[in-house]
Amino acid sequence: MTTALDPKGRLKLVIFDCDGVLVDSEHASCQATAEFARSLGLNISDEAAHDRFSGKALPQVVEELEHELGRSLPENTALKMRDNLVRLMQKTAEPVEGASEMMHGIRDLGVPFRVGSNSSVTEMDAKFERTGMTHFFPEDRVHSANDMNEPKPSPEVYLYAAKAEGVLPENCVVIEDSDTGAEAARRAGMSCVLLRADGLPNPSFWPVPGFVRINHLSQLVPLLRNTLERQKQA
Repeated sequence: MTTALDPKGRLKLVIFDCDGVLVDSEHASCQATAEFARSLGLNISDEAAHDRFSGKALPQVVEELEHELGRSLPENTALKMRDNLVRLMQKTAEPVEGASEMMHGIRDLGVPFRVGSNSSVTEMDAKFERTGMTHFFPEDRVHSANDMNEPKPSPEVYLYAAKAEGVLPENCVVIEDSDTGAEAARRAGMSCVLLRADGLPNPSFWPVPGFVRINHLSQLVPLLRNTLERQKQA
């Protein structure tokens, strides 16, 4: 049972997704994926690519494209896509609105934090460098589901982050924006804060105990501060 956000629980670790939570890269990366798909002869619009591929690791994307094509792509396709994305992120990645202020607030709370993403570490390095957030996330606190060959919705990257911190899954809260990532948090037995604009639907498995929704990063620090204060009083 998740308890990280419960008044009688204990919040000991915050795990951030990267894309869509810290770095505004989903639109550019999905557009690049759509352009690649169209170069293969597939009729996939930029909008459809965002709906289909947002939050997914590149090997998952390649697998979907192969299924639609009815044939295999070269073995190095995912690596070539990654290299293209790294170059793209070095030029275009921007922080999610309020991310820097939020991270300063999280650090002031004194709760340890890590990153667990479907992006490769190489991609995240480029994104954090471009957005000026490298100092928040030293290499030993950045974990890639893609590099583990366990892409979300597998919970493994989140479970690994918890183990690396030496805390139990029920004492972790994941900050996510995608259905895929939220499902990974659910499978990991962790609480989850879903960052999603008003008007957009919840994941199909919603509601889940220990899951809450916010529409802007400015709401995260007050939420977690209130949680920590209630837990101290319990």
